[in-house]
Amino acid sequence: MKKKILFVVTSHGQKGSTGEPTGYYLGEVSHPWEVLHKAGYEIDFVSPRGGVPPVDGLDLTDPVNKAFWEDKAYKSKIDHSLKPAQVNPADYAAVFYAGGHGAMWDLADDATLAAIAAAIYENGGIVAGVCHGPAGLVNIKLKDGRYLVDGKNINAFTNEEEAAVKLTNVVPFLLEDTLKSRGARFQKSAPWQPHVVTDRRVITGQNPQSAKRVGEAILAALKSKG
Repeated sequence: MKKKILFVVTSHGQKGSTGEPTGYYLGEVSHPWEVLHKAGYEIDFVSPRGGVPPVDGLDLTDPVNKAFWEDKAYKSKIDHSLKPAQVNPADYAAVFYAGGHGAMWDLADDATLAAIAAAIYENGGIVAGVCHGPAGLVNIKLKDGRYLVDGKNINAFTNEEEAAVKLTNVVPFLLEDTLKSRGARFQKSAPWQPHVVTDRRVITGQNPQSAKRVGEAILAALKSKG
């Protein structure tokens, strides 16, 4: 069984025309990383542009964030993230899309990343995402021409949560609405409640509060396959 997992993070560092910084949300990387790393999985990082991705939510009072940020090997890995062209999908048992608002601007339309995720899935692997990370899932198509999310129970950052942070008119699209338009059976809880959905090797979580549980769900799915 392959013991590698690919984490996808955004390269986009600004919320539209607001001038406010964004990027990948640290806790949505660190909490799944902790679960999967402790279980013996090696994690690689890829971003649309490669290199150093912008980070948001840099809260080092969170001990898991701190542990990740101070892990020299993994800090170096994320600061030297791969470009999509450098990734061989056959190397990975799962792909996980971390959130952060930046994901809304560059993950959905990255055709190379979508092809990587489709290949991992069609090779029997797992596709996962949390919060805005499922923006990377909206345009993944399988060999039969259907969207990956079509007919599956899917979860992600909700319209209500986007309204709560006052970015409904800033993001390029509403994630909940777009997933529904691709045929997803969208499921959700009240804002900021942990919510994770697993359906046919696709695992999705609603918000930062769901990040660790997404990691745990990925691990459980990998164990059930292995």
